[in-house]
Amino acid sequence: MSGREFRFFLSCDINLPVTFRVERLHGPLPSSPTKSPNSEEINAELYVECALYIDGAPFGLPIRTRLESGGASYCWNELITMSTKYRDLTAHSQLAFTVWDVSCGKDEGLIGGATILLFNNKMQLKTGKQKLRLWPGKEADGSFPTTTPGKVPKHERGEVERLEKLVNKYERGQIQCVDWLDRLTFEAMEKIKERENCKNGNSSLYLVVDFCSLEHRVVFQESGANFLLPSPITSSNEHVTVWDPEIGKINPSEHKQLKLARSLTRGIIDRDLKPSSNERKSIQRILKYPPTRILNGDERQLLWKFRFSLMSEKRALTKFLRCVEWSDVQEAKQALELMNRWEMIDVCDALELLSPVFEREEVRAYAVSVLERADDEELQCYLLQLVQALRFERSDKSRLSLFLVKRSLNNIELGSFLRWYVAVELYDPAYAKRFYSTYEILEENMMKLSAGPSGEEDGFKLWQSLVRQTELTAQLCSITRDLRNVRGNTQKKTEKLRQLLSGLLSELTYFEEPIRSPLAPGVLITGIVPSESTIFKSALHPLRLTFRTDNGGTCKVIFKKGDDLRQDQLVVQMVSLMDRLLKLENLDLHLTPYKVLATGQDEGMLEFIPSRSLAQILQEHRSIINYLQKFHPDEHGPFGITASCLETFIKSCAGYSVITYILGVGDRHLDNLLLTDDGRLFHVDFGFILGRDPKHFPPPMKLCKEMVEAMGGAESPYYTRFKSYCCEAYNIIRKSSNLILNLFHLMAGSNIPDIASDPEKGILKLQEKFRLDMDDEACIHFFQDLINESVSALFPQMVETIHRWAQYWR
Repeated sequence: MSGREFRFFLSCDINLPVTFRVERLHGPLPSSPTKSPNSEEINAELYVECALYIDGAPFGLPIRTRLESGGASYCWNELITMSTKYRDLTAHSQLAFTVWDVSCGKDEGLIGGATILLFNNKMQLKTGKQKLRLWPGKEADGSFPTTTPGKVPKHERGEVERLEKLVNKYERGQIQCVDWLDRLTFEAMEKIKERENCKNGNSSLYLVVDFCSLEHRVVFQESGANFLLPSPITSSNEHVTVWDPEIGKINPSEHKQLKLARSLTRGIIDRDLKPSSNERKSIQRILKYPPTRILNGDERQLLWKFRFSLMSEKRALTKFLRCVEWSDVQEAKQALELMNRWEMIDVCDALELLSPVFEREEVRAYAVSVLERADDEELQCYLLQLVQALRFERSDKSRLSLFLVKRSLNNIELGSFLRWYVAVELYDPAYAKRFYSTYEILEENMMKLSAGPSGEEDGFKLWQSLVRQTELTAQLCSITRDLRNVRGNTQKKTEKLRQLLSGLLSELTYFEEPIRSPLAPGVLITGIVPSESTIFKSALHPLRLTFRTDNGGTCKVIFKKGDDLRQDQLVVQMVSLMDRLLKLENLDLHLTPYKVLATGQDEGMLEFIPSRSLAQILQEHRSIINYLQKFHPDEHGPFGITASCLETFIKSCAGYSVITYILGVGDRHLDNLLLTDDGRLFHVDFGFILGRDPKHFPPPMKLCKEMVEAMGGAESPYYTRFKSYCCEAYNIIRKSSNLILNLFHLMAGSNIPDIASDPEKGILKLQEKFRLDMDDEACIHFFQDLINESVSALFPQMVETIHRWAQYWR
């Protein structure tokens, strides 16, 4: 984008609800503390009331945040979604924020209010963090002009306000990041703020609100307004950008030609048409397009013309359905007739028909009929995405919803996971009703099930066993919160955990009735072993719990509260799927797709795999080889370890190198690479995917020098074998690129951070990793070059690259 170019969205075109985040209060509360009847000082309990005013009149109902009683610090950090959409706003739209205190008895105490315009004086939508000064004891006034403006008047602004304005620009990406300089700058800013606060007494109270940002600036424009602007006149030879109002509109002559070409009378002629050699090549090229590729007019016309001869080609159906003008009743009717006579498509292509591209109910119902052929094991591989696909259905009780419930009634594992996947989405206000409908259908139908002839549980008991999973996670959340308030180190917190499990919460030591494990519903857990349960040394203090099972064994689980595990759940699902695809081609790379289940927006369970991080191993044993020699020594084996152990290590390194490259996994370091005693290496903690990485200059593949040294170095035959496994795995997974792209396309509407931020861009990045423009042989050379490029940074040939990428691994 040139310096003269300004890209923007028009507010009238944005069909999204007004969204912002109420973050925290800044400054001291009024000096009259709330007192209890016994004259004891108690913390205030505050909430923020948010109301939208358009042209001075209230628009829609006000929304309240949750209560916050944080003592000296009040931090809601709550996302608020209004019922009004950006396209409905006017230039004088305002948000009014009033802070109330409910701790003072029956009557709510008014702390203060502030009002802010949504558009600035340049008619651009405000974005980023806004620090609003509250008017003490005054309710926010939504009239225009307001009597409670949140912005500090210009004549009262000091150095702090100027710096905060620059920080806002920095967070929006309008000021370039320079790490070392930024650190110095922020330190200096903190000192200036402290100095200003001491000087002014810091008496004002502020509310910090974060307005959401879009890809480009949003400029106010009334719906239906004439956007034809006079073009600037210039005497120079510079290019002038002129707005063309016809862009994106249908060309009448082309549209008429298309109608004639697709008329019913043409159907008689087209039935016997056969493509020429060149046309056949063009069709085959189109059929190889990834599902994300949009067909142009000529390609659409070509597929429509030869639709009858393509009916025996099952891969062509999804491409043909993309060519149909569904608004034309006759054309749509003809297309649906052909669809039902077409060669039955594969399950992976049926997933494409459930994407947001296809809105027609008959097409989506056809996709579900294809899914009915999949067995339970395959269906479970795609269940997470099929639940997300409910967002794109036309009704709450859709064919897809009923199909998922029906299959779940025959398989308790499917039923348990379906219930959890749907329950987590109830937090999404835009689709809560849709997901709750599926939840109710599942509950209603499961409760009707009668006991089986072999003594199986009846429906009521089955459903209660699933409900008890939720009760268990709620108790674990409560325990985690209690332990965070325990002062002391991890050892003291662990002692408190065991004390709770043995005392106040002894019902968790032995359950009244067995509960189905949320991670593996086929396993019944009967209680927690207090002596074997500990707490990880981490900011969130996750629990590591040992559960007894009904068969006399145990299973270990990690429970986390305060972390969104939905992205980890997706990545591990992809690892599991790719492991399945590789094994179908007789390639077992000893992957470790441990189980992950998000049980809420910020909580979930993970399967515990006994292992150690490479950071620990290198600290204690100096090298990976020394560590493996301890568990699998063999004097005659390679590097003094057994050949099978080294082979397991090489294969698992190859598998995860390929998978993390394809998924664009970022933030890799020696603490999130784990190694089991039998030589299986695996990755954990997937906070950054699809190319996002918090560190600068990430290597193309996540391959650290310690892993290469454990294979004998870059010249070793074992390292050559590693590269061979990588190339073989890459080509196997490339064959299923359409399946993986379809699954990610179905996640486009999800709340997973690295997808939700820009779904289209993320899917295109994923598609790029498959190099669909190359054949298998070319891909082998490409991937070997990729490995060499990554490893070259680990050896002395390229000093600058070594330094740069060594910093990454630190």
